Amino acid sequence: MTRPPAPEPLPHPVVDNHCHLDVVRHGDDDPVAVDEAVAAAAAVGVTRIVQIGCDLPGARWAVEAAQAHDALVAGVALHPNEAPRLASLDDAMSEIERLAAHDRVRAVGETGLDHFRTGEEGRAVQVESFRRHIDLAKRLDRTLVIHDRDAHDAVLAVLDEEGAPERWVMHCFSGDAEFGRRCLDRGAHLSFAGTVTFKNAAPLREALALTPRDRVLVETDAPYLTPVPHRGRTNASYLVPLTVRAMAEVRGDDLGELCAAIDANTDVAFGGRW
Repeated sequence: MTRPPAPEPLPHPVVDNHCHLDVVRHGDDDPVAVDEAVAAAAAVGVTRIVQIGCDLPGARWAVEAAQAHDALVAGVALHPNEAPRLASLDDAMSEIERLAAHDRVRAVGETGLDHFRTGEEGRAVQVESFRRHIDLAKRLDRTLVIHDRDAHDAVLAVLDEEGAPERWVMHCFSGDAEFGRRCLDRGAHLSFAGTVTFKNAAPLREALALTPRDRVLVETDAPYLTPVPHRGRTNASYLVPLTVRAMAEVRGDDLGELCAAIDANTDVAFGGRW
C-alpha cells in the first residue's frame, strides 16, 4: 500500500510527543528506516519526536534510537496491558528504572490503566504497575505519560492517592470536556492525536476547545490513529500537520500561533528542549 502524501508544511515547528517508530519499523508491511521517518517529519515542520517504548524490548530500542538520533528522546515503561502478562513485575520494573535513568530518556510512560483490553483479573496488577511508574517518575524527575482507555475515574483516583509528579501528560486524550477540566485542574498537559479529526469525536473536540493554549500538545501514536482523510492507513509523524490544522480550526486559533505554543508546551511538559 502506498503511504499517504505529505501534507503542506506547518508555519512553525512542532513536536510529535508520542510515537512508536519501532512498531512502524517491525510491524508494517513496508517498514521505514528511522532516518527516513525523521527526515519526512522534519520536511513538514515536525522537527522532534518522543519515541515511546511499551515493553522491555521496546524500551531498550527507544533508548538506543534516542542515542542515535538527535531529534528523538525516549519514554520507557510497561504498558498497562503488558503488566499483567509479566512473569515478574519486580524484575521488569528494575530494568525500566535502569533505562529511565539514561540521559536521553525524558518520560516514564506510557503507563496507566486500560479497562478495554484487560479484564478484571488483570486490573490489580495494572494498578500496582501504575503506582510504581508514578513513583519512578517522581524519583527520577521524569515526565509521566499516561495511557487511559475506558478508565478515566480510576486513573485520577490512583493519581490522587499517589500524588502526580510535577510534569504529566494525558497521552491521546480521550475524554470529554468535563474530564478534561478534571485533568487540567490537577496540572496535566492534554495531548491530542488524529482521533480529534474523526467524525464521531465531538466530545473530544469540546475538550480541545476548552484546553488552555499553554497546556495543548499534539501526537500521532503512530502507526495508529491516522487522521482524516487517511484514517485506516499507517500513521507517521509526517502526518501531524493534518491534526494540527484540525486543532487550530476547532479552537479558532491562528495556525502559526498554535504551532509555536505546542512547540513551547512540549519543552515544558518534557523537561526542557532537546
